[in-house]
Amino acid sequence: MKKSQHNKLEILYKDKWIVVINKPAGLLSVSFSGHKGHTAQSIVEEILRKQGLVNTKHKPFSVHRLDRDTSGVMMFALSMPIQNQIMNNWQTMVTERLYVALSKNPYKNQKDDLQDSGTIDDELAKNAYNVGFVPKKNQNDKNGKKFSTIKAITHYKKIKKGKSHTLFELSLETGKKNQIRAHLQFHNYPIVGDFDHNSKENPFNRLCLHAKTLEFIHPVTKEKMRFDVPAPKEWEALL
Repeated sequence: MKKSQHNKLEILYKDKWIVVINKPAGLLSVSFSGHKGHTAQSIVEEILRKQGLVNTKHKPFSVHRLDRDTSGVMMFALSMPIQNQIMNNWQTMVTERLYVALSKNPYKNQKDDLQDSGTIDDELAKNAYNVGFVPKKNQNDKNGKKFSTIKAITHYKKIKKGKSHTLFELSLETGKKNQIRAHLQFHNYPIVGDFDHNSKENPFNRLCLHAKTLEFIHPVTKEKMRFDVPAPKEWEALL
């Protein structure tokens, strides 16, 4: 396992076709127009370049993303044909993708409608700041129009519940921007450190959402591969 000099990014696995990393919280997955700082993609490319493994056809290509503030397991393709293959077959190729979230429990005056396990299927919209959220019934935008929404499905399980916080394990049937964060906040379980979704606390100086598991069929060898990185132990200690 190799660590870069930037943000404690870890390379969990690398071969000729893919690279799997543990992305730290606070680091963008890929760049966007006007961004000049480091990203997970640029750091991986820098590591491979130092090993003499980068050229125009062999470098990291994104196949999925994690939010900037989400940590955990993430994969890049190392060529454009492999990128296309993975993205075109993502739903069948990826056999398990699990997240862990530490959430504040509903207050006494709030509804608690989440059972020990189940599915959240509220549709998502985006606000003026491009943040995903679940609009309330009959809620309109600033122009008085109904929000445009998209389908979003999250499966969840409460793996440990304390007096003030709950630790969730979640999997995505759809992978929309801010999906887990918006779904949990709408059901009065805002993720700790998520000020965009009504969190009032930040004891760990980060968003408490972590991509714990990525299991998939290798695009070339067809071997089943699984990578697990546990969530920080202090999250569970808070319970």
